[in-house]
Amino acid sequence: MNRIVAMLVIFAAAGCKQADSGTENAPTVQPATPEMHADTPKAESPKPMGADKTAADAPADNTAKNARDRDTAALTPLDQGESEGDRTITQHIRADVVKADDVSMDGKNVKIITLDGVVTLRGPVETAREKKDIAAIAKRVDGVKRIDNQLEIAAK
Repeated sequence: MNRIVAMLVIFAAAGCKQADSGTENAPTVQPATPEMHADTPKAESPKPMGADKTAADAPADNTAKNARDRDTAALTPLDQGESEGDRTITQHIRADVVKADDVSMDGKNVKIITLDGVVTLRGPVETAREKKDIAAIAKRVDGVKRIDNQLEIAAK
């Protein structure tokens, strides 16, 4: 038993020596010092609030919408009806909205939720006309009992 343990120790030591030998010629990495990057331009310091601030720089704030969506009365896509009729209505409305040439990309991405034949439309659209057009598309689909138009005109 002592012989086996001794042989394992020898093999382990030989394996470590062999693994170390591969790194003998490997270059060593020096830590970066400020002198090494003297020719690299420094990052600009952050601008004070309000200076040259654009809408793209402003953080998105959906706090009010998130609070509204937590309300149990507000429908989300997870509330989509599971019946064949509800799914078919939603599919047809989505297809017709996507095919419409005069609907913006925001309009094509609105939430369409059908539950027992009642269609809820939610999300941002560009104009009041687009809001009416999407609702009209939904009304034309067979099986729709009522439209709950919650589309919002996006601020520009």
